[in-house]
Amino acid sequence: MRRERVVVLALDGVYPFELGIPSRILGAADGRYEVLTCSVDGRPVGTNADFGVTVEHGPEALATADTVVIAPVAPDRLTDEVPGDVLAALALIRPGTRIVSICTGAFVLAAAGLLDGRRATTHWQVADRFRRMFPRVDLDPDVLFVDDHPFLTSAGAASGVDICLHLVRKDHGSRLANSVARRCVVPPFRDGGQAQYIEQPVPEQGAASTAATRAWALERLGEPLTLADLSGHARMSRRTFARRFHDEVGLSPGRWLIQQRVARARHLLESSDLTVDQIAGRVGFATGASLRQHLHTAIGVSPQAYRRTFQTAR
Repeated sequence: MRRERVVVLALDGVYPFELGIPSRILGAADGRYEVLTCSVDGRPVGTNADFGVTVEHGPEALATADTVVIAPVAPDRLTDEVPGDVLAALALIRPGTRIVSICTGAFVLAAAGLLDGRRATTHWQVADRFRRMFPRVDLDPDVLFVDDHPFLTSAGAASGVDICLHLVRKDHGSRLANSVARRCVVPPFRDGGQAQYIEQPVPEQGAASTAATRAWALERLGEPLTLADLSGHARMSRRTFARRFHDEVGLSPGRWLIQQRVARARHLLESSDLTVDQIAGRVGFATGASLRQHLHTAIGVSPQAYRRTFQTAR
């Protein structure tokens, strides 16, 4: 079994927590990945904490990578130009290499011109700054990560976990990704986007959560659930339920249902031999054509193509 080499680039001012995410998550994937950490000159790197980090590799490691991860740095280190030594290090990356950024790492890719015309994301707190600095990038600050192959960008801190699990899921299927998530005691897939983490007004005292209704809906995805069904279960008016749902999840109830149905369909495509029409019925899409449309919108492939890829990985 060939191990994919992942090289993490640590820049001056790096966040130590995010720097360690690829090694921790990908390192739990049954030996499928080899994770190396490098700096632009092979020397120790200062962090945004009260300690530095000694790395084992210099920039030459980037030339050997199948996947490169740009770890984030403190916001006061962000500029609209890439320092010469960083630019020289990035130039060593082979064409076609998958490149991932965590949090503010997207600023490095954007400043190097690698994200022009592409969809990307970063931490919501620096989204406005990102837009001003890089107007050619299609920034979506509402999501946890964006996969615009070969560039993948993620939001703040824990979204580095999300995107690393996405890499495992994409490379080797949901079964291994779920196993990695269990070993690391993290959710295999988080609902919603960054909107649920943006500072919001404190809910009025005694306000009910929609969590119980979301759990109820997940057990009934095959049924034609409506906003009236969801709000009725939560014992709220439709307007109150929709507003509170969006505040908690970052999506409308309808978009969330589609997201969950697509996720369930992907699992069944990987793990069963059910036909596309049978899967559509089980997850709540009216027809196989509807499933095809929603799957293509979500990940850009047909059910047959997805099944060929991930049943082979399984």
